[in-house]
Amino acid sequence: MPAPLLLIPPSEGKAQGGVRSKGLNAFGRSLGHGRSEVLDALSTEMGTRRGKALERLLNARGSLLEDAKVATAELCAGTSLLLPAWQRFTGVVWDHLDPASLEKRHLDRLLIPTGPYGLSRGTDSIADFRLGMSVSLGTLGVLSRYWNPLVTREISKTANGALVIDLLPAEHGAAVDFESLAESVDLLRVRFLAADGAKAAGHGAKAVKGILARRLLEQGADRLGSFRWEGWRASRSGGDLEVVAPGTP
Repeated sequence: MPAPLLLIPPSEGKAQGGVRSKGLNAFGRSLGHGRSEVLDALSTEMGTRRGKALERLLNARGSLLEDAKVATAELCAGTSLLLPAWQRFTGVVWDHLDPASLEKRHLDRLLIPTGPYGLSRGTDSIADFRLGMSVSLGTLGVLSRYWNPLVTREISKTANGALVIDLLPAEHGAAVDFESLAESVDLLRVRFLAADGAKAAGHGAKAVKGILARRLLEQGADRLGSFRWEGWRASRSGGDLEVVAPGTP
């Protein structure tokens, strides 16, 4: 069986800089029209939104908003510097994944849903951006809904017999029709839970997600039930994997 594919979220924080070269772009042709529509709609919104509306669009304020406006203008104009996705994304999940020490074959199996691109591999060249999946752009509506059929189709085509493992939070998971996807691929959904059974959040949940993602890339999914890390423990529950935080409920 082919090695598993991981659906993993982007990070809000991103490394700046890059190169002018276009580099790799696995879904450039199949998602190109959708990307153009999103950037056209984003450009229109940037020209009409002001104040709080612009802050909501880019999820930024103050100096971060000024940087986001520059990055967005370059993204819409097609003049952004580009970095591989694994270098672009920073933050707790990606820090604990430590992609710089992974082989290219592992990075290729990371599938990342994003607002401007729809879907990218970990090795694809992408720009700096501030555009979440929960944003609504004019007639396109909420981006997760716009991208949902297109992203679901590309994941199904890319899987080619491989297990697809869902590590997405709700915002990015909304860009995938998991019910439909489960009809065409072998799908495993991972839930991160607090000790009392509530949804886990915060630094620890993000850290263990990165650690688990790395384990899956390097060792596959055969021993998922034995996963342990700093008190977090995994167990299979039907078609899901539950990763539970340390502590007594």
